[in-house]
Amino acid sequence: MNADLVERLDRLLPQTQCGQCGFDGCRPYAEAMARGEAGIDHCPPGGDAGARALARLLQVPVLPYDRRRGAHKPPLVAVVVEADCIGCTKCIQACPVDAIIGGAKHMHVVIDPLCTGCELCVPACPVDCIVMVPAAP
Repeated sequence: MNADLVERLDRLLPQTQCGQCGFDGCRPYAEAMARGEAGIDHCPPGGDAGARALARLLQVPVLPYDRRRGAHKPPLVAVVVEADCIGCTKCIQACPVDAIIGGAKHMHVVIDPLCTGCELCVPACPVDCIVMVPAAP
């Protein structure tokens, strides 16, 4: 596999690590594209612009991203509603980029610059105390 191509593909991806593409993160998706095992249309966070950029790099026909995989949204970040957090740590375990900190039975907090907006913490929370808000520009 061409490591340079994988690196270039990975840099074009949004690094949300959300798994909507069907892979465990952006890097595995880039590797699959480099091997010719995945199409350029699997990334909702990248949207149509991301799919176009991937198509240009791979020199394949341009396709819109596959809307069945999820909606393209503006950048979001998670916020823990402090009053409702029970400190279960399930959100910490679900976060693929370690953007949530806190201890067991203590309130947790999201480190905004690290949050990719993948939303994987939202369904993990048993008390629905995580909300997604627009990311700062």
